Amino acid sequence: MTISKILIANRGEIALRVLRACKELGIATVAVHSTADADAMHVRLADESVCIGPPPSRDSYLNIHQIVAACEITGADAVHPGYGFLSENAKFADILDAHGITFIGPTAEHIRLMGDKITAKKTAVELGIPVVPGSPGEVLPENALEIARDIGFPVLIKATAGGGGRGMKVAKTEAELEEAVSTARSEALAAFGNDAVYMEKYLGKPRHIEVQVVGDGAGNAIHLGERDCSLQRRHQKVWEEANSPALNVEQRMKIGQICADAMKKMKYRGAGTVEFLYENGEFYFIEMNTRLQVEHPITEAITGIDLVHEQIRVASGAGLSVTQDEITFSGHAIECRINAEDPRTFVPSPGTITHFHAPGGLGVRVDSGAYAGYKIPPYYDSLIGKLIVHGRTRVECMMRLRRVLDEFVVDGIKTTLPLFQDLVANQDIANGDYDIHWLEDYLARTAP
Repeated sequence: MTISKILIANRGEIALRVLRACKELGIATVAVHSTADADAMHVRLADESVCIGPPPSRDSYLNIHQIVAACEITGADAVHPGYGFLSENAKFADILDAHGITFIGPTAEHIRLMGDKITAKKTAVELGIPVVPGSPGEVLPENALEIARDIGFPVLIKATAGGGGRGMKVAKTEAELEEAVSTARSEALAAFGNDAVYMEKYLGKPRHIEVQVVGDGAGNAIHLGERDCSLQRRHQKVWEEANSPALNVEQRMKIGQICADAMKKMKYRGAGTVEFLYENGEFYFIEMNTRLQVEHPITEAITGIDLVHEQIRVASGAGLSVTQDEITFSGHAIECRINAEDPRTFVPSPGTITHFHAPGGLGVRVDSGAYAGYKIPPYYDSLIGKLIVHGRTRVECMMRLRRVLDEFVVDGIKTTLPLFQDLVANQDIANGDYDIHWLEDYLARTAP
């Protein structure tokens, strides 16, 4: 099956990232955009563009009817959803399939299977992936105490349809459990329209490790190593590294092979990440993301493999471009997410960028749709760019990052660049000595 024209159902830096891959493969592109994004860089560079609605996401980037109509108008025979928005929407994948349009991602069945946290955990157990001790299914107020006692306090209550930390509460004692369950259920209902929650053992100081996988849908799958995403604020990733400073080669290859074998059993199609908490030498599955991750460029940096190219190859039926034995890991890479936010309060800072200078040099990559004169709309995620730095060693990578952060200029709005300048100079970060709580503790300690 040949893909001749791809509609990019997203915006911002990821839309531009996908567009670049399409152009390198000689595939025509269609950009869709809201009225607020008419001047976006991916819209300017695409072969065709279609306005799909007003600024609110529900009326534009989440409007399945408008996106399908844009495919029919332009003759696009495939859709790349990027990340966020409709990237993990099984209904969207089904509708595209019904219209004869290729969804560049997993099957709708796999999206559903891994999208529900309870089902995903059961599937992980069946596939031989290590999991966090937890409830066998949904937790209700009447059975929460019994389950928590079996697991052992502290426990973590999580929304089954959750993400981004919403519908997630910790209960350290029996006295805190009832309120934690009630609050998590209320938040889950408000955020996802589903109040179902489950329970897991709460780990004290884990790291967040994710393994990149790619499958061809026919039983072949590979892993591309891991990324350490432990530097987080409110469960949102801020800084990511590949490889993890916490793992050795043996641990990396062992957990990678476990994940690749699981994808083979599933006959998984496309790119995905299997996510773990890691503590005291043990991995505990928490979820699987059935899409491209924001932090995928650092994996590309250490492997030399273009993940969007692989997604498109697999979707077209061409299969994987490499075997596991052909994959080599070279050096170290770090990604910093540059957000249009106050670097201390994290309050969004939409507005017009007056000056923009991206750093350069060996081992430096900037994924961004921003430019001088670009007006950042207030309607969407505040991510305006990603700084990716690669070095032969972690020390070289950190020194290069320190240099390019000083060179990066974004004027007219507030950004998180000063935060990264602080982090790259911190001794704990230099030593790779941090966990998922480190950043919030650091921000609390250094608050003005």
